[in-house]
Amino acid sequence: MKTQPTITTLISSLCPNGVKFSELGEVAQIKRGQRVTKSQLKAESKFPVYSGGVTPMGYFEETNQPANTVTVVKYGTAGFVNFIKEDFWANDVCYCIKPKKDLNNKYLFYYLKCKQEYIKSQATNAIPAHLPTEVIANLKIPIPPLEVQQEIVKILDSFTELEAELEAELEVRRKQYEHYRSKLLITDEDVEILSIEKIFNFKNGYTPSKAKYEYWKNGDVPWFRMEDIRENGNILNKSIQLVNKIGVKGKGVFPENSIIVATSATIGEHALITIPHLTNQRFVSLSIKDELKQKINIKFLFYYFYLVDEWCLKNTTKSSFSSVDMVGFRKFQIPLPPLSEQERIVAILDKFDMLVNDISVGLPAELKARRQQYEHYRAKLLSFKEVVQ
Repeated sequence: MKTQPTITTLISSLCPNGVKFSELGEVAQIKRGQRVTKSQLKAESKFPVYSGGVTPMGYFEETNQPANTVTVVKYGTAGFVNFIKEDFWANDVCYCIKPKKDLNNKYLFYYLKCKQEYIKSQATNAIPAHLPTEVIANLKIPIPPLEVQQEIVKILDSFTELEAELEAELEVRRKQYEHYRSKLLITDEDVEILSIEKIFNFKNGYTPSKAKYEYWKNGDVPWFRMEDIRENGNILNKSIQLVNKIGVKGKGVFPENSIIVATSATIGEHALITIPHLTNQRFVSLSIKDELKQKINIKFLFYYFYLVDEWCLKNTTKSSFSSVDMVGFRKFQIPLPPLSEQERIVAILDKFDMLVNDISVGLPAELKARRQQYEHYRAKLLSFKEVVQ
């Protein structure tokens, strides 16, 4: 029985001395999508619309891109690489990349995904951050023989499938956890109910001027963005970026043990910040009013804000740039059981949260190990010696 050649055998026989590297603009067509606004989207429409986010911004009645298209976000989460497996509408804030001959589409995706952090680093500091076309077009990519590309895709697809199985199992557990969390937090008992504006002081986030180098040099004030939540979770005691104190406006930094809520752009996210801080303009920072601190557990409110996130997603302004209905947000009612009951609920939810989110135990730990293994092998598989021609 004839055995299939291994990737090592293929490389040693087909490209033993290395491969040609080409600029992506030479071997693929790079084209931006076409603009649609939220007002044009309909829930009953068939085709997902991909824009500046990781997930669809909505659904549209037409499609402008076929299934299995590689995209790179231009604005917002600039540099994020995706592979859309269904027909879709590409909005004008993402690039669609279609390989020409001698380049496998999925191989292209895996290579760009491997280079994603570099691509993200090339985004401008403008607001919102954007990725210039030339960054993508000038990126050099190794072009091994198609047979080698196909074998690499086969190997990486198998890793992806194993990871997807773990993710699916973990997602089931998270859904169970979310269901139980809602049952614990929603009560029919006669308890005190206060609006968000009665519970919290509000601080609007901002970005100190990037044009003033001194605002960012030797920073010592944590400045939180959506990237911090994606990178480090929803309870944070450090930030990826720091601001110098001279860049702090008005009455100073925001207090510790505040909840930050995304009220524009990527809506439906929040985090508990346990240190004095600032945030960018996508967030509002909420700290418990002094007269209520002795009767409210901030961790109870942190868990309750998962329900507030759901409300925010359903109550946005109708414009091309989504933002939360802040009048309604301020009036949102939160039931406040006695402090002892809040603490009991927090203790239960802390245990559940660890089981589904703590990367040091159980399924999350196994998934983390699998991802690290995958990234290691992906980098090795996609590393080639360049043949100078």
